[in-house]
Amino acid sequence: MPKVPIRRLLEGQTAIVTGASSGIGKAIAIELGKAGANVVVNYVSGPDKAEEVVASIEGEGSHAVAARADVSNEAEVQAMFAQAKAEFGTVDILVNNAGLQVDAPFADMTLAQWQKVIDVNLTGQFLCSREAVREFKARGVKPEVSCAAGKIICISSVHEVIPWAGHVNYATSKGGVMLMMKSIAQEVAPWRIRVNSIAPGAIRTPINTAAWDTPEHYAELLKLIPYKRIGEPNEIGRAAAWLASDDADYIHGITLFVDGGMTLYPGFETGG
Repeated sequence: MPKVPIRRLLEGQTAIVTGASSGIGKAIAIELGKAGANVVVNYVSGPDKAEEVVASIEGEGSHAVAARADVSNEAEVQAMFAQAKAEFGTVDILVNNAGLQVDAPFADMTLAQWQKVIDVNLTGQFLCSREAVREFKARGVKPEVSCAAGKIICISSVHEVIPWAGHVNYATSKGGVMLMMKSIAQEVAPWRIRVNSIAPGAIRTPINTAAWDTPEHYAELLKLIPYKRIGEPNEIGRAAAWLASDDADYIHGITLFVDGGMTLYPGFETGG
C-alpha cells in the first residue's frame, strides 16, 4: 500500500504546547511538527525528555525549541511567550495541555491538594490563553499564514461532563476549563481567534498506567468504552493538528470528545 503523504496544514505557523515532554502533550507536539508547525515544547521538569521531543520534531523537518515554565506561574508563562516570539517571531497556536492529578477521597482532600490541581489545570490554562489572546489581537490575521488570527486548543477531559468520585479537584478543574473555553471563545470571536477544547477519554499514557497494565485491568477499563479499545496519544495529536488548521476554521467554542464513546454512558447500553 502506498504511503499517504503527510499534509503540512500548519506550515509557517508556530505553536506552544504546554506539558509537552511526555504523554498526550508529547504526541500533540510531534503531530503539529509533522503538520509543518514550529513547536515550542514546554516542560516543567525533565529537560532531557523535552529535548527528545524537540529532536523528534526536527526529524520531521520542522523547527522546535524546549521552554521550561510552570504554567501556574504568571511570570514564567510570560517569559515562555517572550522566548517563543524571540525564536519564531510570533505565536499562532496554543495547546493548553499541562495538567496533573492529586487524588484523594473528598473528606480527606487537603487544601494544598485542591489548590495544586486548580492552579495547574485551570489557572495555568487561563494564564497561557491570556498571553496568546494578547499576541493574536496585537498581530491580527495574516492571510498568507492562516485565515484566523490565532487558535487556542484546551485539553480537557471526559470528566468535564462525567463526575469522578475520588477526583473532585480534577473533575472540577476540567469542568472549569469547559466554561472558560466557551466564555473566551464568545469574547474573542470578533478578532477571528478560534478557541476549542479536546476532551480525551482513556488514553494509553503514564498517568493512567494502572488502568491498562494487566489484562484484568484492561478488561475492566473496556467496560467503560463502547468502542472496546484504549485510545493512543497520537490520536489526540492528529485531532489537535486538524483542529488548529484552516480546514477547521468554522469550528469555534466546542469540545471535541475523543473517547471511543465513553461519554455515551455505556452502563445504559442494555437499557439500564
